[in-house]
Amino acid sequence: MRTQVGIVGAGPAGLVLARLLERAGIESVVLESRSRDHVEQRVRAGVLEHGTVQLLDELGVAERLHREGLLHHGIWLRFEEANHYVPMTELTGRSITVYGQQEVVKDLIAARLEAGLPLLFEAEATAVEGIDERPRVRFRVDGTDEELECDVVAGCDGSHGVSRAAIPAGVLAEHVRDYPFGWLGILAQVAPASEELIYAWNERGFALHSMRTPELSRLYVQCRPDEDLAGWPDERIWSELQLRLGLPGFEGPIVERGVTQMRGHVVEPMQHGRLFLAGDAAHIVPPTGAKGLNLAVHDVRVLADALVRWYAGGDESGLAGYSERCLRRVWRAEHFSYFMTTMLHRLPGGDDFGARLQLAQLRYVATSEAQARALAENYVGLETV
Repeated sequence: MRTQVGIVGAGPAGLVLARLLERAGIESVVLESRSRDHVEQRVRAGVLEHGTVQLLDELGVAERLHREGLLHHGIWLRFEEANHYVPMTELTGRSITVYGQQEVVKDLIAARLEAGLPLLFEAEATAVEGIDERPRVRFRVDGTDEELECDVVAGCDGSHGVSRAAIPAGVLAEHVRDYPFGWLGILAQVAPASEELIYAWNERGFALHSMRTPELSRLYVQCRPDEDLAGWPDERIWSELQLRLGLPGFEGPIVERGVTQMRGHVVEPMQHGRLFLAGDAAHIVPPTGAKGLNLAVHDVRVLADALVRWYAGGDESGLAGYSERCLRRVWRAEHFSYFMTTMLHRLPGGDDFGARLQLAQLRYVATSEAQARALAENYVGLETV
């Protein structure tokens, strides 16, 4: 097989890149190791920045998003048994939309297949080779080994994929921060108790009230990163959520549950030769700042712009500067996620001094327009970095 851009991974990064290239008349082949059903059902992030929604609009894949997504104009911070509103739209002129990552993926897959363009499911990439001069992706599909030759490879296959591993040893610098807590997340068949998200600080630990639809709530409670779900029956989950969120009586059937570890991870540079990393293949942020999907979309927007310039007239400056341009936004997002995470989570074994510092910061955000604006600007998505 031969194409211009080989894309490894059919998550938001790979599919948005494929759509951007399609609009520019650049050929691509997308390889995905999992089945279509698996990719369309896995629940991930659900908060879309203002700019992400605008891009999906431009790509013609946002009709269902606007029909079913939930437009939000602020968030609640809860501490000291009171809720404090951060009016994001009032402060920034922009909003966020709650619309599950799997729904974005469904819309992009449908558009790709409707266009009749190559998207191979259950095609497991086994190696990325020749990235210095003649890139190729080796993959296995239907029990047969195949090879995809291309001009450029976009590695959108996550932190455990083959793309990042294809970069020679010693090239990448890895920056890692493991946080000493996790999130026990549930999806529950109960109408959200609030029209906006609630981020709650509590002496017992952090909690988050979010939603997916008017009938489905997405909820999180701080726990150990190695938490055993067996120790969290439904009764304990709801009891903790009610206490931390200040929502007595709020509960319903739990249809999904799992534990997410909190981690920050960045590799530099995000490119080598003709291989370009995007999304989780290059960086992971704690979910507290709702940046993961949005960073991935920004990465491929930068990459697509650079590829268009390269194919149009041989201008390689955009490709050469891809990593530097993306990493400015990545580190801004890492800092914002760190800020939100350390302000809202109780450290295991933390002392009263640390708790008082967190409360002081929360009060400052709740009472200072400048502090609230800074939080809002980062949350809805900075226009430039």
